Amino acid sequence: EVQLVESGGGLVQAGGSLRLSCAASGFSFEVYTIGWFRQTPGKAREGLGCIHSSDGSTIYADSVKGRFTISSDTAKNTVYLQMNSLKPEDTAVYYCAADDYGSMLLSEEFFDSWGQGTQVTVSS
Repeated sequence: EVQLVESGGGLVQAGGSLRLSCAASGFSFEVYTIGWFRQTPGKAREGLGCIHSSDGSTIYADSVKGRFTISSDTAKNTVYLQMNSLKPEDTAVYYCAADDYGSMLLSEEFFDSWGQGTQVTVSS
């Protein structure tokens, strides 16, 4: 069973940076994708980007391209979301999720396992 645990959320001022971590365990397959999503109350979950286990390739949503970076540390089984130049509209609960098929499709229906989420609040 895949387990994902996010950490690193908190309160940051606009223009600041924050790095989220996603500790992953329990993969049965060598090929998979870890994605980052966020959600605010009353809105659909938004895909931000994902990273592939085989080669570390990444894709990003246009809304965060150039500001957010996804990376991984395979020795620690951890995926990171580095968020720079944060804006108040980045305030949300952030989730990491796993796609056992490694599809690199940034839509939540392709992701089978989810972390519990971590709150990020950006003050103006």
